Amino acid sequence: MELTQTSAYTAPPGFFRRLGIIDWLYAAALFAGALFALNRFGEYMDAYEKGVLLLSAPTFAWLGWTWKPVRPLMALLAALALFTISLYGGSLEAANQKFFLKYLLSSQSAILWMSTLFFLSTLFYWGGLATRSGFGSAIGSRLCWSAVVLGFTGMLVRWYESYLVGADIGHIPISNLYEVFILFCMITALFYLYYEQRYETRQLGPFVLLVISAAVGFLLWYTISREASEIQPLVPALQSWWMKIHVPANFIGYGTFALAAMVAVAYLLKSKGMLADRLPSLEVLDDVMYKAIAVGFAFFTIATILGALWAAEAWGGYWSWDPKETWALIVWLNYAAWLHMRLMKGLRGQMAAWWALVGLVVTTFAFLGVNMFLSGLHSYGQL
Repeated sequence: MELTQTSAYTAPPGFFRRLGIIDWLYAAALFAGALFALNRFGEYMDAYEKGVLLLSAPTFAWLGWTWKPVRPLMALLAALALFTISLYGGSLEAANQKFFLKYLLSSQSAILWMSTLFFLSTLFYWGGLATRSGFGSAIGSRLCWSAVVLGFTGMLVRWYESYLVGADIGHIPISNLYEVFILFCMITALFYLYYEQRYETRQLGPFVLLVISAAVGFLLWYTISREASEIQPLVPALQSWWMKIHVPANFIGYGTFALAAMVAVAYLLKSKGMLADRLPSLEVLDDVMYKAIAVGFAFFTIATILGALWAAEAWGGYWSWDPKETWALIVWLNYAAWLHMRLMKGLRGQMAAWWALVGLVVTTFAFLGVNMFLSGLHSYGQL
């Protein structure tokens, strides 16, 4: 089923006056949770981390007000994370001794379940598309949500586990390829699920879940071949609070660019008459592609600015033409040009779709290719 209205979400007049008691109770619960976390774990945080924690409450309150599935997601993640932390009892040895930790909720177990659920979600989405079965697509959507829950739970638990390894080793789990690939899967899936509900169609799931499954495949290979799931101390270059905001902003960009590219694949198939009766209209596909790139570009711009500020602090200069920086600039220019042509010249159709698809190739090289084939100040991220 397709959405008839494709305009971007805008808050209605008197937005705050429209909020009900449940909305305010949800916001109050978030602030209470932030204060609890500050009291419980504040000794491990610096001033910047405490500021981010407190700012997260109004941020997620707004998200929950505008997209209601965020509410049960936040509640479930908090319950699972706190339950899992209680099982550890302050010792990593419990991960191999207690049933729920060993088979479900330790970081490695939860992430393996996430991987399995994403693969299954992909199969059900494609099965639903191939057979025109709403039931198959609905199962795919539920499996995708389940994967998101377990993936985020795994990341939260891994964060706690890093402090059990050592107070001086503990860090937010976004510091290496293993961790950021999980982050990529989570961000891409969440943005997809938002668009799935916003446009009331599950027919994009088969395409978007393909790129997520590819990332999961790489994650599993990387885990087995490099023992990447082991928690390691941060290298000196990453021991900075800038990492905590630069990396997530970067991966919102990567995730939405990947989503746009997979929607572009659906657009190209539809425009050539393939699966034409099973996919949303070209107008919906074009709108999702545009919105995903616009959101990604905004966050990628923020990430690039934050990266320059971080570089000035770490290396004494805002820009050094390091290969990673250079390719980040190429990615930024690519999508800046795409948006310019869209807004100024009315770029639409197959040209826009092919460009979005090529953009994924450029972005993938900037993310992985630079780490594999080039060296520089970012060499700590090599495969």
